[in-house]
This record gives sequence, structure tokens and C-alpha cells, in this order.
Amino acid sequence: MTPRHLLIGLAVLALAACSHSAPPEASKAAPAAGSTAAPAAHAPAAAEAKAKPAAFEPPPESAIPQGPFGDMVRLGREIFVNTGVAAKEYVGNGLRCSNCHLDAGRLANSAPLWGAYVAYPAYRAKNGHVNTLGERLQGCFKYSMNGKAPPLDAKEMVALETYAFWMAKGAPTGEKLPGAGYPKKGFKPPQPPDFARGEQVFKQHCALCHGNDGQGQQVAGRYVFPPLWGPDSFNWGAGMGQLDNAAAFIKANMPLSQGGTLTDQDAWDVAMYMDAHERPQDPRYKGDLAATRKTYHDTPMSLYGTTMNGHLLGSAPAARK
Repeated sequence: MTPRHLLIGLAVLALAACSHSAPPEASKAAPAAGSTAAPAAHAPAAAEAKAKPAAFEPPPESAIPQGPFGDMVRLGREIFVNTGVAAKEYVGNGLRCSNCHLDAGRLANSAPLWGAYVAYPAYRAKNGHVNTLGERLQGCFKYSMNGKAPPLDAKEMVALETYAFWMAKGAPTGEKLPGAGYPKKGFKPPQPPDFARGEQVFKQHCALCHGNDGQGQQVAGRYVFPPLWGPDSFNWGAGMGQLDNAAAFIKANMPLSQGGTLTDQDAWDVAMYMDAHERPQDPRYKGDLAATRKTYHDTPMSLYGTTMNGHLLGSAPAARK
């Protein structure tokens, strides 16, 4: 594994909970002999596949310019890949931005930073108002990094926005670019997600990197594979705590460098297993678990406030020592 792949590995962020699972499902049976309907039916699909637009390509890192602007771009990249050191004041766990946004925020279908830059300002149901890109980044620190939001004019925020701006060079604004976000459209499991099946997927394909206990692996005090739950992972308010987000990330990106090799069912099952473990409390919690679920987690995609294996999730959140 190259150093770059190792770094990307971190990226699993919890999603890494991925599995090297079974190969893609076998193709459907061929049409009956003499049938002419099947070829006609498949023609539009084939044409649509050929017409599918390619993902946006950000500039190569070698193209970062010299001078003050380029220095800010480089600082933004450093914060993105080494968040706990470069933005230590605002981070409360062992994760980095690049755990969920692979290849330093460049990789398509891994919520790349270039896709976010052109999508904001935008309304977010999560907080009920139109968010700027800066507000969106603040949320990442608050939830995914289990930390605190930097002020909008903080150097760290300016650097991250500058890095995003530079990566989105040439991209149209106000559009959902191919490869932006996680590929969730039409992504449904054949069966409801299952904890027990997910545990088997995890043990077979994920534990080698993330540990049998899901707490990741460290070298010299630095996570080379991130924790997927527990005190050093994302908190209950993070987007990865949503089953559809987690499953889509896993399906597209895991196992590391082998995205798309898991079955849809395996991706959903292992997302269920990962998200059914305790983690730091949702910072919006005010002492009433049921009220917090009703207000912020009232969706079947969130396990917060539900009971799994006899345990009420969110009732005893993992605290960082």
C-alpha cells in the first residue's frame, strides 16, 4: 500500500466500516429465445450509460500557485488532511476531514470539497435556514470532529474555503456536479439493514483495519485507520450517523481502493452495525433523549434514541478520556 493509499485509508471515517464483501450480484437472466422486447428495453439504458457525464476534475496539486493565495490554499489542504494538528483548537476527536472526504477532498463520490464549494449557499433542513459554505464547514467541526465551530473569519475557515475555491476552479456554480456528495439516488437495500449480518461483514472485511472493537489503529499516536464509534469518533449529530449517508459512502469507497465491490445489502448492513454503537453525545442534547430524537433525529435513517440489543442508543454516550 502506498503512503497515499494509507492516508486515504483513514478516510473510512467510520465508513470505513466497509467490507471487502461479496462480488457484485450476478446479472439478470437472459431473455427467452426469440424475444425482441429485451434488446429494445436495454437500448435506452445503454445509451443513458454512455451519456452519463464524467465527474468534475479538480486541478492537480502541482498547480497550486506560489504567493500568498497559494500559501492559503496549501494551509487549507494541510488542515483538511491533518485536522487535529493544524486546527487543534477546534477538534475534539481523532478524526480528520479526509476520513470522510477521501484523497484530500478530491475524490468523486466521497463528498469532495469541490462539489461542496459550488453548492452553497443552500438551505439545510438540519438547521432550518440557508447556510453559507462557512456555516457548513462549522457544522463539520461541531459534529464530525466533535469539536467547536471556528469563527467565520478564523484563519482556519479562510484557508478551508480558499482550498475549496481553488479546487472548484472551472466548475459551474449552483449545480449538483457529477461525483459530488455520496451517490444515494435510488440506493436502497434489498432487505432492511440487519445488525447481525453487518457484524459478520465487519468481522470479515473491516476489523483488520479498524480493529475488532472498531476503535481504529494508531501509529505514533496518529490514527492510520480511524475509529468508527466510541469516544474518538464522530458524535451523534454527524451526517455519518445517518444510515443512508454511511451506506452510500461505504458502497462507493470501501474497501479502500475497491469501491463498488460490496453488494448493496452488505453496505447497508455494515452501516447499521457501525451506527448502532455508542459515540459522543449530540451537542444539541439538552438533557432529554426523547426530545432530542424528536427534534433532530426523527427519521428511520437515525438510530439515535432507539434500542439496539437491549441498549438505548444515546443514553450513555462515549466520552473522550
